[in-house]
Amino acid sequence: MTTIPFSANGTTPFEKLLGHNPAILIHWNNLEETLFTETTLDKNMLEQIRRAMAFENGCEYCMVKAGRPDFDASQVKISIAVAFAELFCKNHTSVFPAHFDMLRENFTDYQISELCAFIAFVQASQKLGKIFNLSENEQPNPAIRL
Repeated sequence: MTTIPFSANGTTPFEKLLGHNPAILIHWNNLEETLFTETTLDKNMLEQIRRAMAFENGCEYCMVKAGRPDFDASQVKISIAVAFAELFCKNHTSVFPAHFDMLRENFTDYQISELCAFIAFVQASQKLGKIFNLSENEQPNPAIRL
């Protein structure tokens, strides 16, 4: 059971929790769409980051959506981006300039900006899912069960 009841606004369970304020829902969804579609970053990499962060943040709703990340160590850019996202989830204050130096070996500053904005947005979304107690039971199309 979620910590607050669903609103009448929104399509997904997550949206119905944000939908108590329709303006927030609209702008949240617009930002999400922008981060996923108007980017120079690879869409598969973004999905692998989202998946990894779901398990770091403990958001059941997000974990069962597609399961654990699915990539291998030979995919260097994805590996580096996921490791950075996991570090951000664990403790954002432990991100140091040296981490950005490592990112610059594979990403432009433009892409690093996009990557960090994406990670921060996913972090916020998943933490909301966790505190609203969205569970795997609310996920309409789970890929896995916990």
